[in-house]
Amino acid sequence: MAGILDITPLRSFVAIADNGGFQRAADALHLSQAAVSQHVRRLERTLDRALVERDGRTSRLTTDGETLLGYARRILQAHDRAMEHFHATEVMTITIGSTEHAATQLLPALTAALSGAFFDHEVRLRLDRGTRLREDLAIGRLDLAILPGPPAVPDAKRTTRTLSIGTLDLTWFCAPGWAVPDDARVPLAVFESPCALRSRAMEALDNHGYTAIVGAESLQLAGVHAAAAAGAGVALLATLGQTPPGLVRCTGLPEAEPLEFSVWGRPGLDPSILEFVVAALRRAVESAPPEVPATD
Repeated sequence: MAGILDITPLRSFVAIADNGGFQRAADALHLSQAAVSQHVRRLERTLDRALVERDGRTSRLTTDGETLLGYARRILQAHDRAMEHFHATEVMTITIGSTEHAATQLLPALTAALSGAFFDHEVRLRLDRGTRLREDLAIGRLDLAILPGPPAVPDAKRTTRTLSIGTLDLTWFCAPGWAVPDDARVPLAVFESPCALRSRAMEALDNHGYTAIVGAESLQLAGVHAAAAAGAGVALLATLGQTPPGLVRCTGLPEAEPLEFSVWGRPGLDPSILEFVVAALRRAVESAPPEVPATD
């Protein structure tokens, strides 16, 4: 039989049996229900057997599930005893995702604050597109995500907590010597759609009589910087007062509205961790130097 029975899915499986269902197991393990469900599906794919079936609003183990439960308890017991024997305590991790928009400025301050307050935790970072980060947060692959936009409106079905960290000023950057074209057609160096900065740049230009066109687009911030430095377009960026290498602040373009950023916490996350992260990021935003207007 091919495949491996991993410890983490087995622990979720036993928690379902011990707590009477997926949601209670998720709460006990501080995971999302989607993550627990994914663990069960992984076991079912490995064994090619149905292990849990729905029974109305509850769940029950199949005959194969009952058989696996006995093995799972013994496997976990042996695993935990081995860890105790060698004094190998499991390292807790805090996994934080962020878009690249402000990661360079915000994440160093955040990791420094976390390492001082949560010395017994390992901090892991992941940079990705906002849509991917939201998906990973929903299934428990991330603990927190720093995303552009306001906090989500609370509702009865929402289990993800979100808090605002404030607004970041947006600045136009371009290659040295770049000037606004006479025909008011402004090429942009932007992230691929969907992207909050891309939308904000186009809105700022369109609202002031300019025609926004895409001169270059990239999946990564380095590509946006390179395209703007090469003169392929202007870039609207949140840099907390810093100027990216090879670029200068643009003149002659309309100001763009600041962009709000929020922190999203996965379902079941300790509220104190979310609140600590939000407070640290708010301090980083508030301590940023004021934007210096570009001069002709």
